[in-house]
Amino acid sequence: MSDLAAALDIVGARWALLIVERLLEGPQRYGDLQRELGAPTNMLATRLKELEAAGVLRRLPLKHNTRAYALTDRGLDLADAIAALGRWGSGLSDTE
Repeated sequence: MSDLAAALDIVGARWALLIVERLLEGPQRYGDLQRELGAPTNMLATRLKELEAAGVLRRLPLKHNTRAYALTDRGLDLADAIAALGRWGSGLSDTE
């Protein structure tokens, strides 16, 4: 498996990079992520578990059985790639 294929195996699933993008702004509670992204709750829960298992984010315990999520150093390393994809995506409207 190539390095790119290995990376896409972790962050290539739907919603994964959007979750990381939101967490680049700082820790977020589950409900806030769901509201801001509009992701179905079952899909969001699955992606968060997958990203946590891959070491991209970590769960932060809060009061009253709520949780928040924050990026690990490995997750923060995705900032440049996400910025580059955003720039690339902004150019797509120019080609239409």
